[in-house]
Formats: sequence, structure tokens, C-alpha cells
Amino acid sequence: MDRRYVSRAPVAALCAALAFSSLTPRAADAFCGFYVSGSSEQLSNPATRVALMREGTRTVLSMSNDYNGPAQDFAMVVPVPIVLQRENVRTLPHDVFTHLEGLTAPRLVEYWEEDPCATPVVEAVPAPSAMPLGGMAVQRSRGAREDLGVRIEAQFTVGEYEVVVLSATQSTGLETWLRLNHYNIPQGAAQYLAPYVREQWKFFVAKVDIERAERRPSGGVRLSPLRFHYDAQDFRLPVRLGLMNATGAQDLIVYILHPSSRFEVANYTNAFVPTNLDVAESARDRFGELYARLFDYTLDQAGGRAVVTEYAWGTSSCDPCPTPPLAQSDLATLGADVLGAGRPGFDRSYHVYNMTVTRMHTRYDRATLTEDLIFREAPAIVGGREAVTDANGRLEQGARPSEWGGNNFQARYAIRHPWRGPIACAHPVRGRWGGPPNGAAPPAATARDLAEVPRGRVRLASMVRSPIPPVTLRGAAGSAPAPTPSIPPTPPPVVAPLPRNTPVNSLPPGFTRPAAPTRRKADAAAPTPAKPGLRALLSAVTAAVFGTVVWRRRSR
Repeated sequence: MDRRYVSRAPVAALCAALAFSSLTPRAADAFCGFYVSGSSEQLSNPATRVALMREGTRTVLSMSNDYNGPAQDFAMVVPVPIVLQRENVRTLPHDVFTHLEGLTAPRLVEYWEEDPCATPVVEAVPAPSAMPLGGMAVQRSRGAREDLGVRIEAQFTVGEYEVVVLSATQSTGLETWLRLNHYNIPQGAAQYLAPYVREQWKFFVAKVDIERAERRPSGGVRLSPLRFHYDAQDFRLPVRLGLMNATGAQDLIVYILHPSSRFEVANYTNAFVPTNLDVAESARDRFGELYARLFDYTLDQAGGRAVVTEYAWGTSSCDPCPTPPLAQSDLATLGADVLGAGRPGFDRSYHVYNMTVTRMHTRYDRATLTEDLIFREAPAIVGGREAVTDANGRLEQGARPSEWGGNNFQARYAIRHPWRGPIACAHPVRGRWGGPPNGAAPPAATARDLAEVPRGRVRLASMVRSPIPPVTLRGAAGSAPAPTPSIPPTPPPVVAPLPRNTPVNSLPPGFTRPAAPTRRKADAAAPTPAKPGLRALLSAVTAAVFGTVVWRRRSR
């Protein structure tokens, strides 16, 4: 074993994907593993962002971390389903994550009511069938301590990271191995490692050379984002290791990119954040706090154990656009360059111009996160657009099934400025909204760094001007016992029924109207019982016949 590797390095062990949690009381970011340090100093990672790209059985996982802690070498440990080799791993530029977050973040727009007496200008609007459907063609452009059951399966260097991939046959052996190499790991780590060891997952350990990492002017270190890819039947995200350091609620945001489909979780309830709400002007300066309160309300309505969909849209367009859509080069950076590799007919000369990106968000603790997240493809949805859904001029709210087969859903909120000028016509037309009279429309604002915004200081009733619609739910509220078992790629959704008098066109995605009560099969095979009146008549006739026969015999 290479003793250079296991020197004084603190280890930030995280799960394969989400956001770190600091060990300081301030932290609220999601942490998917456990911190391991060779000293008593505390480590913190104020932000981790993760993107998962999926096609077939291939998963490309990219994550970006900012590190605050002692100026020493340290490492991070990621559970992975296979042994990764050098060709599976690369570093990424920092700006690709900034771009992805800006495109999918909840947004706040402003509208001004047009002159009710003005003659409207009719603009051609593309038919729904002409809207972009997510997804075009893909761009084709040894081991130590055998007595503990721990083995080094691969070892290589990429960027500022020195990587080893470990396998383990027993969780207690892996815990002991870490302690023998002077890592101060949390007590009871073996029970959290055990499910991954039993399922024969590997442990991707990336040691960081602090001297080669980029220093931030404000302090701490800016690490190059890491990307690795692998092939596996299950599409899951291991998050249970993060519970070892969970002292309170933690936020988790997942981005999933796919050539055509939206995704959802298969083993938790899926909720859709209420959208298209009008808000007060005071929301402009406190939009992050307002959205965090609305998000917490959505989780409460779902029972606390849910994953909230905040965005599902093609990467080549947006409306409104807080930042330009993702370019082909962004998609290649996030993994499109390795999708489909190894399958018959793979050709790197093809290109990806558009994919569907799904943003899912949850806030969890030990009671609500009891198993890894498993993902499945989901039906297309729309919502959060300036689209009128009825004759009364009401905008669509929440999520509803897509009529044209593509995804256009976003968390979108609006400040509206009613017309204040004179109305001199006999038949004014109210409710036509556009940009400001002077033409200088402010850009759409976004709610970012949601784990860091203050909570509990905003009341929805004081800032939201629209009635908040019921939260749309879809999927199973139950979960399987740990370890998470393998499941089919796309199991049928478990959905909750709505009342039978609910109009068909108002059913949210995944819901069905309950059917009229039917007889069970066993009951259907049984003879139909006679009605009480007929039964009495038959009994009387039988008694009369029997009495007549007895009387005649006695008369003889």
C-alpha cells in the first residue's frame, strides 16, 4: 500500500451525489457521507452541486465542492457500484454548474398591465406540437490489509486528485482500516457502511493536494468539479451515509439530464411545488426567503417525506431565461460525450442539441431519509408559464399533464403592476400583461443557495397575493427497508385517487379517479341471492305442496 496516500489527510466522505453539510451549527447543506479527520479541527463544505446524466444503463455523475477547513491535504470518499478506472474520471470547469443552477432555479418575474383601451397586437404563437421535445441525437464527438477485507482495486491521478478505488468484504474491516490509517471517523460508522459492502459497492477515494487546488479570495479552497461515469441497471443515489453527521435538517438538490424524459423518485412521494403565484412587491428583496417558506409548506403538505420537483424543461430553451440555455458544449461537459459508448452502432459524429433537465429538491433528517433515492422515468408535465387554462382568464397553477409530450414546468412567481393611468374607453380590457411602459424590463430574479437563506421570518399570507392551490402529489409514500433493493427500471407508479366527481381535465399527473365499487371475483362467482319477497313466496308454495301430500296419505 502507498503510505503517501494515508498520511495526515482528513477524509470528507460523501455519497455519490448531493450536497455537503458543514459540521458547524450554521450548516444546512445536504451531506451524503461522513467527515473523517486526522485532527480535532472541523471541516465544512458550504456548497456541493451534483448533476446526473442518464441514458440506458449509463450514468454520468458530476459534482462540485467548495471546501473550508485546515490547510492540509484531505480526501473525499464516494460509494460507486463498480471499480472506476482512469478513463472513467475527469475534472470539469467551474462555470458549468453555475450555468446549470441559474437555468433551473426558482424565478421571480415582473409584469405591467397594458392600457385597457389599447388595441392589442396579435403575435403568432407556435403550436404546441412545434415546441421542442427534449432530446436529439447524442454527440459521439493492489490491495492492502487483506485480513480486514480491504483491497485497492485501482489507483491513478486526475487534476489535483490522487484516486484509489477500494473494495471491502466487511464493514467493520473498512471502519478498522480507516482508524488504523489515522482517520478520526464517527462512532458506529460500520452500520452505515454495511449496506454498500453487502451489495458489493466500491469506495472511490479522491485525495486532494491542497497546494495544487485553487484558493478563493474569501478563504478556503475551490476544488475542480469531478465527473465519473459507469454502467449499472439501477439508477440510484446513495445518501444514507450522510445521516452519520446529520444534526438537523439538510437540503438536497439533484439535477438529472436525459435525452428525452423527466425523472422522479420511485421510493418516496413526489410533490410539485405550487407555481404561478402572484406575490407582493416586497418579495423582490426577500425572494429567497419567500421561496424557502413555500418549499417548506410544500413538504409539510406532503407529510415531510417527499421529494419536490422544481423544474422540468428542455435545456435548449427557457421562458423566462435568467441565464442563456445550455449549449451543446455544456451537455458534452456534463456527460453527453460518453452516452451510448460501447453499444452497437455508436458514432461520435452525432450531436446533442437538447436534453430534458429535471431539478428535484428535498429537505431531510434522520426520520425522513431512511433509504437511498431510486429514480425512474416519469410522464411529461407543464406548469409555471403565462398560460391561461379557463374562460375566466386564470393561469395554470401547479403541475398538469403535458398535451404535446414535452416538459415545460418551472417554479415561477410574478409581481404584477396594475394599470394606473386613465381609462377613457367604453369597453376596457383588463388583465393584459407585458413589460414596463419605458421598455426597461428587469431581468428575472432567481432563488439560489436555498440551504443558507434564513427561515421562519416570512409569512406566506403577507407576501402571496394568489390563493395557494393544493399541493400535487404522485408516487408511493412508503419505502423499502434498508438496504435498498434492486428494482425494475420503470415500475408502475402508486397513485392516490381523487374524488369521483373531480373533472377529468383537472386531474394532476399520476392521479386517477376511483372506479365505481365492483364485486370481488369470489363474490361474482357465487349465485345471486333471491330477493326477500320471492324467497317467502317459494317457501309458502313448498309448505302448501308438502301439506297437501301429507293430507292425502292420511286420508287413504
